[in-house]
Amino acid sequence: MFGPIMLLWFASLGVAGASEVIRHPGVLAGLSPTYAVMFFVDHPVIAFIAMGAVVLAITGAEALYADMGHFGRAPIRRAWFLIVFPALTLNYLGQGALILRAPASRESPFFLLLPDWAQLPMVVLATVATVIASQSVISGAFSVSREAMRLGFLPRLSIRQTSRHQYGQIYAPGVNWALFVAVLVVVFAFGSSTNLAAAYGVAVTGTFLITTSLFLVVARVLWHWSVWRLVLFGVVFGSLELTFFTANLAKVTHGGWLTLLIALVLFTILLTWRRGAKLVTARRIEREGPLRDFIDGLHAANTPRVAGTAVFPHPNKDTTPLALRANVAHNHIRHEKIVIVTGSTANVPHIPWDQRLTIDDLGDPNDGIIHISAVFGFQDPTDFPEVLRRAVPHPIDEGINCEQVSYFVSRITLRCTRSPGMAIWRKRLFIALAHNAASHAEFLHLPEDLTIVLSAEVPV
Repeated sequence: MFGPIMLLWFASLGVAGASEVIRHPGVLAGLSPTYAVMFFVDHPVIAFIAMGAVVLAITGAEALYADMGHFGRAPIRRAWFLIVFPALTLNYLGQGALILRAPASRESPFFLLLPDWAQLPMVVLATVATVIASQSVISGAFSVSREAMRLGFLPRLSIRQTSRHQYGQIYAPGVNWALFVAVLVVVFAFGSSTNLAAAYGVAVTGTFLITTSLFLVVARVLWHWSVWRLVLFGVVFGSLELTFFTANLAKVTHGGWLTLLIALVLFTILLTWRRGAKLVTARRIEREGPLRDFIDGLHAANTPRVAGTAVFPHPNKDTTPLALRANVAHNHIRHEKIVIVTGSTANVPHIPWDQRLTIDDLGDPNDGIIHISAVFGFQDPTDFPEVLRRAVPHPIDEGINCEQVSYFVSRITLRCTRSPGMAIWRKRLFIALAHNAASHAEFLHLPEDLTIVLSAEVPV
């Protein structure tokens, strides 16, 4: 239903503006950029302040780039150039013509473009369009959170697929509840859409600057742009965006502080999780010990084998999974087939299966211990059972029944210490984040009835 409603919304915007433009076609001269240049020359201070006031007219453009990841370039171009851009242009010109004709209408030019009978229906339509627009914010929050998680900047989140055909259609309960609480806080704290607009302006113009900065990094590092091209691009786009951002800084005390506060909190969480994960990984490696030495120990002790296949998810093939070490230490046996699976995430959305897997017999094709390395795109599901099914046709996987395997997962219990590496408050934040992380087995799509969880304590 979203598509037809949004078509009606933009058609209404265009018709409302066009009716006023037809009555006063002279307003079309406002499309010329010379008026903006003259305004800046004659009234530089007022023009600078005005940029902070009109910034909402350009917001939303950044969402086009996020939508391209879901729909591709062609649909976005058609929707923008054939529908959205003409409708918005006509509506803004219509509002300008109305204010020139009746200056008192500046109190609410959008709704006063319409006849009295159409104003209430437009309020309803605008509300529905706002609800639809909020869905893109929610979907974007889900997607960005999942990709941050896959790239190691957030703990594991519970992600539910809402479609069997579209991997991008997901639901993240934790993120949804966080958004719900944030919306309530904003509504009760601000109480006015004017202050909320101030916060939004700071957020969007800050996003523009960050995006341009990241683009320049990509252009230099990956595309090897020359310095003069980087400077030219940075000056043309960056100077305009910096002007918008600086103009909006005047709104910090009127609501823009919320944007900066949220950014600071999220940035702290991302860096804390990243840093804490590195510390925990270092501590784990100390406890795990080299995998090669562990395998040699199994051979030397002639550890008894039992029928079946044991699968151990593990970050690398250099050290021993804690679950494997604990299983052998407590039960004094090993499975006939031992499969260590390592997953990693690349900085691309998808990786084909024929390029995803690397299988290694770890130097001995006869001891039944193999390692599978799987590389996922950040939009690919981290499905370890599917990795096993895809790998089984390989000759060294002979004898593995994917439906009769046991998955052994190491669950880490973190203990806060005063060892160097991070401040105590950040360690406590990291432990709190880890405590609320989703199940590792769920993240890897492991079947509950075939999964065994073994605990180990790691100091931070």
